[in-house]
Amino acid sequence: MQFGVYSIGDVAPDPLTGRTPTEHERIKTMTTIAVRAEQAGLDVFATGEHHNPPHVPSSPPTLLAYVAARTERLLLSTATTLVTTNDPVRIAEEFALLQHLADGRVDLTLGRGNVPNVYPWFGQDLRQGVALARENYALLHRLWREEDIDWRGRSRARLDGFTSVPRPLDGVPPFVWHASVRSPEGAEQAASYGDGFFVDNLRAPVGHYARLVELYRARYAEHGHGAAEQAVVGLGGQVFVRARSQDAVREFRPYFDGSPARGARESLEECAARTPLAVGSPDEVIEKILTFREAYGDYQRQLFLVDHAGLPRETVLEQIDLLGERIVPVLRRELASVRPPTWLPGPRHPAVAGGAGTGTGTGTRAMAMAGPGAPPVGHGRPVAAGHRPH
Repeated sequence: MQFGVYSIGDVAPDPLTGRTPTEHERIKTMTTIAVRAEQAGLDVFATGEHHNPPHVPSSPPTLLAYVAARTERLLLSTATTLVTTNDPVRIAEEFALLQHLADGRVDLTLGRGNVPNVYPWFGQDLRQGVALARENYALLHRLWREEDIDWRGRSRARLDGFTSVPRPLDGVPPFVWHASVRSPEGAEQAASYGDGFFVDNLRAPVGHYARLVELYRARYAEHGHGAAEQAVVGLGGQVFVRARSQDAVREFRPYFDGSPARGARESLEECAARTPLAVGSPDEVIEKILTFREAYGDYQRQLFLVDHAGLPRETVLEQIDLLGERIVPVLRRELASVRPPTWLPGPRHPAVAGGAGTGTGTGTRAMAMAGPGAPPVGHGRPVAAGHRPH
């Protein structure tokens, strides 16, 4: 199973000091977080994509390429890549190039985005979000698997005999997760292609996300990609850990209260009781995370948000160290002890020798990086794949 951290790259004042980091400082902190995650024994670092203040990660491939050069085994991902407002040709090119630079340590999470203004900024219509996600991914999926593509769509200019370059590393495209916060469309799209499904697991009750995962698993099996329990599920979440529970609550409270997405709506205690948020001692955090398996089934990836709402850089790095030293080793052991033999490890490109996490990295799951996919539409010459379904 793969464990890691992700960042949405918000630039926020520290409520205790009033100081707001510069954009330069925040960007550098994100890269430091990624390097520290590898040093702490974690498996994955993911960055969000945002084009509105107060966020800085407007170009995930650029940030991840820098991280790739500073790490050796860390899996690099996004949380998320906007499939609605990015040109699928550019996504295909940029992530294939990143895949080569990182020797296969790359996958990505696609989503529609939750900032309405982004659509007109990139010449798109929010009301067409679902249709854009469907059409753009259909093209992206083909671009990584075919050459000499002819394409006619509604969201971009036509393509005639187009081949995206560079080609995916060893003919195996980056693994794709489809993200969802509220709507079932992401679950359905992930299931139809046999891709992974990622839920942010942050602000809503666990039952809400569990229904989306259940839908995805059922449709994954119905589409013939494997048994429902073999579907590829990833979860987000947020933790704050200290040796004593009361210290964790006391220290985290001002950052929770200052968060525009959380503190104005409910108390820290109410949110922790209602949602997957875990704040407390290592044992308390472990206990809560282990309950996720009861709701979602056995899953492949667990990412944690650790740097939100102005938390100081050194505090964030301490949280990563605590994850690596006190939390993740126990989770690996406990989850492995109850995992059925049919479970498959988290996705990795076959070129990643040795790999990350506790999976073997060989066989069907490693080859699943390319995804079985839906039947191609239109014209195009397929290329070597090595991407058989489960």
